[in-house]
Amino acid sequence: MSAHVAAAPVGGRLMTPSIRVLFGIFGVGALIILWRLFAGLGATTAMNDGYPFGLWIAFDVVTGTALACGGYAVAILVYILNKGRYSPLVRPALLTSALGYTLAGIGVGLDVGRWWGLWKVPLFFWRWNLHSALLEIALCIMAYVVVLWIELSPYLLEKYKDSDNLTMRRVSRAALPALKKASIWIIALGVLLPTMHQSSLGTLMLLAGSRLNELWRTPLLPLFFLLTCVSMGYAVVVFESAFSSTALGRKPEIGMLAGLAGIIAPLQIVVVLLRLADIALRGALGALFAGDIRSIVLLVELVLFLVPAAMLWSPASRRDLGNLVRASMVMMFAGALYRFDTFLVAFTPGSHWSYFPSVPEILVTVGLVAAEIIAYVFIVRNFPILSGGPTAAPERQAA
Repeated sequence: MSAHVAAAPVGGRLMTPSIRVLFGIFGVGALIILWRLFAGLGATTAMNDGYPFGLWIAFDVVTGTALACGGYAVAILVYILNKGRYSPLVRPALLTSALGYTLAGIGVGLDVGRWWGLWKVPLFFWRWNLHSALLEIALCIMAYVVVLWIELSPYLLEKYKDSDNLTMRRVSRAALPALKKASIWIIALGVLLPTMHQSSLGTLMLLAGSRLNELWRTPLLPLFFLLTCVSMGYAVVVFESAFSSTALGRKPEIGMLAGLAGIIAPLQIVVVLLRLADIALRGALGALFAGDIRSIVLLVELVLFLVPAAMLWSPASRRDLGNLVRASMVMMFAGALYRFDTFLVAFTPGSHWSYFPSVPEILVTVGLVAAEIIAYVFIVRNFPILSGGPTAAPERQAA
């Protein structure tokens, strides 16, 4: 069975036609990043005093970190709920999390006006505002990026245990036992940190008060952000496995993916029921059916949360790879829309303020996504991340 095939490098050449295109997209984004660093936010973004959070926060950070919660979601499943049969999903989930959070950190840096002073945030602790939700988010994301790469490092070092490179062999053999001993603490931090900052992203928007539309303005916002990051994390794991099977010639872990789908479907329903109950208890049902743009947007959110649950309800549908991919894509879009709406659509600083992402903002975001895909393909081709075994020669794959 594919679940018992040891993880191994996929192999094959990196510079395929699709990767060359991605390099070109990333190159454009990188040039704009340099322009932003020297020209400032005003010259490159459409943000203003009414909308201090733009695309780089709403998508790259708020949505991007949730999409990068595959490692967090699988860690809960494997290490807390003790579902060891999902262990083969840990490595690719950690890789997508490490890459996603790293790029989210870059997004935070781009969004900070005086980016050259970011290094002071974790070090100048005597200046911390301990009542700041934004400080907690910044510190947790910084720490979690480090924790993710440490958690992933044993799988990267495996390659060098018997390497001809004497230096790397010594580093690998010295570091692996130490990392194994520290793994329980690393895993604990890997669960604690995203629990803190994902919920705090919801707390952050509670500070907007009446400027946040009543349909989204709820004390349960931290809980909703936490639940959606878990469902999006599982969805990304499913999508990543399907991507690997088609683009990199790996056998899909259908059994494990079907098991994950059985967890995801009820979670989607729980989120919808909680949101509807919250709206009703706060007396906002009238606003839900007001027929304005925001009520329509929220109803679309709820429908999108329920669609994957319906698609994955029967055992047969959960074992269909195409159906799993379609459901996971809808699930990711539903969670992303909820977070995007909370930070931008539901936020109304006043009629005299408006915001729509500038072209440089969009190109930077697309460039960072391209960089993440390139890094993912490079790492899985050269390090033992994916299990399942090949279905075709890697050199012939499109990605």
